[in-house]
Amino acid sequence: MTKTDHTPLAEPVSPREIPDAAIAMLDTEGTVVGWTHAAEHLVGYSAGEVVGRSAAPLVPPAEDAPSASAFAEQCRAQDGWSGTVTVRHRDGHDIKMTLRISLLWGQDAGTRWLVSVTDVGTLSSGTSNGAVRESLLAHAPIGITVYDPQLRCTWVNDVMERHDGTPRERRFGRRLQDSLPAVEAEALEVVMRQVLESGTTTVHEYRTWSSADRRREHAFSASFFCLQDANGTALAVCSMSVDVTGNRRARERLAILSEASTRIGSTLEVVQTGQELADLAVPLLADHAFVDLVESVPFGGDPSAATGRASGPPPVLRRAGLASIDPGSLKLPWVREEVIRPFPTSLFATALRTGRSYLESALDTDSGPWVVHDPVRTQKVRDSGVHSLMVVPIRARRCVLGLAVFGRSEEPTPFQEDDLLLAEELVTRAALSLDNALQYARQRTAALTLQRDLLPHHVGGGAAVDVASRYVPADMDHGVGGDWFDVIKLSGARVALVVGDVVGHGINAAATMGRLRTAVRTLADMELPPHELLTHLDDTVRRLSEEDADAPDQVPAVVGATCLYAVYDPVTRRCTMARAGHPPPAIIDPQGHITFPDMPAGAPLGLGLGLVPFESMELELPEGTLLALYTDGLVESRNDDIDVGLDRLGTVLAETGSSLEDLCSQVIETLPTQAPADDVTLLLARTRGLEPAQVASWELPHEPSAVRDARQAAARQLSEWGLEHLVTSVELIVSELVTNAIRYGGGPIRLRLIQHQVLTCEVSDSNTSHPRPRHPHIIDENGRGLRLVAQLSRRWGSRSATDGKVVWAEQDLPSKAVAV
Repeated sequence: MTKTDHTPLAEPVSPREIPDAAIAMLDTEGTVVGWTHAAEHLVGYSAGEVVGRSAAPLVPPAEDAPSASAFAEQCRAQDGWSGTVTVRHRDGHDIKMTLRISLLWGQDAGTRWLVSVTDVGTLSSGTSNGAVRESLLAHAPIGITVYDPQLRCTWVNDVMERHDGTPRERRFGRRLQDSLPAVEAEALEVVMRQVLESGTTTVHEYRTWSSADRRREHAFSASFFCLQDANGTALAVCSMSVDVTGNRRARERLAILSEASTRIGSTLEVVQTGQELADLAVPLLADHAFVDLVESVPFGGDPSAATGRASGPPPVLRRAGLASIDPGSLKLPWVREEVIRPFPTSLFATALRTGRSYLESALDTDSGPWVVHDPVRTQKVRDSGVHSLMVVPIRARRCVLGLAVFGRSEEPTPFQEDDLLLAEELVTRAALSLDNALQYARQRTAALTLQRDLLPHHVGGGAAVDVASRYVPADMDHGVGGDWFDVIKLSGARVALVVGDVVGHGINAAATMGRLRTAVRTLADMELPPHELLTHLDDTVRRLSEEDADAPDQVPAVVGATCLYAVYDPVTRRCTMARAGHPPPAIIDPQGHITFPDMPAGAPLGLGLGLVPFESMELELPEGTLLALYTDGLVESRNDDIDVGLDRLGTVLAETGSSLEDLCSQVIETLPTQAPADDVTLLLARTRGLEPAQVASWELPHEPSAVRDARQAAARQLSEWGLEHLVTSVELIVSELVTNAIRYGGGPIRLRLIQHQVLTCEVSDSNTSHPRPRHPHIIDENGRGLRLVAQLSRRWGSRSATDGKVVWAEQDLPSKAVAV
């Protein structure tokens, strides 16, 4: 009758394949007593053609097949049979099929056979071994139950008892509510009634407890078939169920992990990432979830120093996330940012020390170290009803960043090993996000520290200008960029105002900015005119670019920069400025009239255009004039022309009655609401002038007698200013500087004393050579003058002038004598 091909089962049956099966019910003699629409569709025979007749003609005989009686005895001895057969279609062609014959039991020990066959050609080719696929249904543990039209059990196989634990004797004549929960039984009976009425096959999934595993709820997929009699009338409904708990849980785990990829790590904020992990775990995995991080981690600290210790107290934790199905349980002691101190013998301390996960399927809060070391918290846990717990360390870069704790209270099923695997996978994904957030926090801290150290901590214009500033980086995440500004006090009460812009944003641009700012300060100390300073700065930028280009593994950090450098003298009230590809300053006179001077633009720094000279422009500024130095990010935007930005800037700055700080704030408030495309820097300076009484100057002849006259004039002036205590030191300084001017200089000599925040003594001559201190030998009679000047002064130096040079020295004034 049959050709058999027995093959070990390699993979579980898919419940989606069962509805394709053709079902027939046979009595003990092999007579068909029930038929389905699927069977008619498969072999071409209607119920009227086969019901009440032997099933033998449907299966062509094989040479090695046993007799029908012998085959029946074989099936009875084995409680069924499975294998591959060839079935003859009604039109005469043969169909290769997988076949399962299952023994059904009825009341009074009666038996019947349920035959299910599936066309091998309709099965998906998911494996390379075709025989394995053919025998899927034959080897799967399928529970079978047959119900009469009143949905009472009439026939059942032995597998069903393993599914729900109900013996077959207790099933006969009873409905589903006697073996399943009421909700599931009602849903299944609705499906069965629909099958009886329509004759179609339907699949429905339900949950119940397995007799083999009472600790965990199982999921079953049941297929319902309508068995027809010879008249095509609904005779019974047959249920074939498969335990799909593993498949269902696998799908649920995949769904959770898929959701984790979108819900965990949405920001680079450490604490927020911990909260996202807790929110995802509840209620998908647990009823309660807590995420505790080593206390230093949320602040970008290194956790390695606190974890992994074999001895000593465990590290202090800080709660970064918590979630619960019961909002009331979020009260103390389970609060966010609470400081947690695990006791040394707890699971938490052990997990921190070993880096291993721990599963407490049945949590014992009535005895053990829980009660002894932390009775208050233990009582809280007991009151919450948590009965099962998982503790999973959060690990990254060989360090334990913290712990994730999962608990169940409402869900009666305790955590199992597969739950722990899922929890570890979720925590691993969260650890990657936490590590990224931690690295970001460290980089941001380093960037902010760099920016804070590179930009001036306090800007003051001395006696020359009142200043205020604002800096808004385009890279708001890191808070750093390539813009810089500076206010540098120069000799003679003068002040240098600087604004620059390095191409790019972020920490690399900030580092380059710091190098340029240092270079500008160094060049400013050389007292160079603005155009000469920019020329030297251009050389510096090009050298930096060449150095970066020589490193093949390093992206060049310097690709261009712009700068505006201005020097204001409060004695002459004149401002000299030059620019290198930078926007011109805005100048607002005391009446509120604004101008943007048409000064030579100059080429941006570092572009290799050093042959194009920079040019300085000199302007006379009345006292109270407002200078606004800025970067192009303030006046340029994606949507507006630069003229719109300049008009907006001028409108705000024209409000002459406002303080500099208020003006800065008002200018920044006019920026577009969206994040700026470029860094924004604004430096405001309102000019001041020194009173004539604060400055004294004398023309001196180019002869030795001028030294005595200079000392006497300086002494008289100091007495008028009430600075008699400085007469001796100033006389010595004047004597040395005037003597040097007579000896090494030429032309007219001028002595000037300036009383501002310090006392400045200046001697100018027509010689362009700058003095340099010497180191005289013991027998040398000369060369000690400048060393004496250095010892008597707070600082000294020289600068170039239009018709020669100026040598200057400064001395501190008593606080009450400082002119403001």
